[in-house]
Amino acid sequence: MRTAERREARLFSDEVVVERVRNGERALFEVLMRRYNQRIYRVARAIVRDDGEAEDVMQDAYVRAYANLDQFAGRASFATWLTKIAVHEALARTRRRGRFVDIEETMPTLASDARNPEERASDRELGAALETAVDTLPDAFRAVFMLRDVEGLTTAETAEVLGINEETVKTRLHRARIALRGQLLSRATELLPEAFSFGASRCDRVVAAVLARIDG
Repeated sequence: MRTAERREARLFSDEVVVERVRNGERALFEVLMRRYNQRIYRVARAIVRDDGEAEDVMQDAYVRAYANLDQFAGRASFATWLTKIAVHEALARTRRRGRFVDIEETMPTLASDARNPEERASDRELGAALETAVDTLPDAFRAVFMLRDVEGLTTAETAEVLGINEETVKTRLHRARIALRGQLLSRATELLPEAFSFGASRCDRVVAAVLARIDG
């Protein structure tokens, strides 16, 4: 898609873009990917805890969403529908590998195993320290925290995306915040918009890979 076309398409609502993609303007799907790459990366990364695998989740989620656009009925927002697809894909991967632990069986702790010198040096950077702290949360606490406090979804939207009730969202968010309490949380609040960022080059890579899969 040319730069001018992309600039014009950015003004379209999700619903308009979806309808035009359904009508054959496949290239416009790029607009949706670039619009939601940051959110989809963050929620996938929160679940799988691996940068590379999070990108794989993103690609699979986008390809699945594209293939099933006719099933998007507009009952929820497109963003919620897409995020839910990504969550399901990420959870399926962790369950296949036996990594998704029932969070009710264990309470979160920020205590970690001994860190090697390289990791300790990285942790001195405040942004890295925040991401490390978030990574220590139990899986479902981390997903709720990422969606609510980092991405800014409402309680209802988070419940819809994760397939849980709103009271569970509130409880898990409360426990996640307790785990991140004190100075780290106060410092993290200022950094949340920058945490788990998905830069332009990575965005380009995912978009190109998804478009190649769609064309194939």
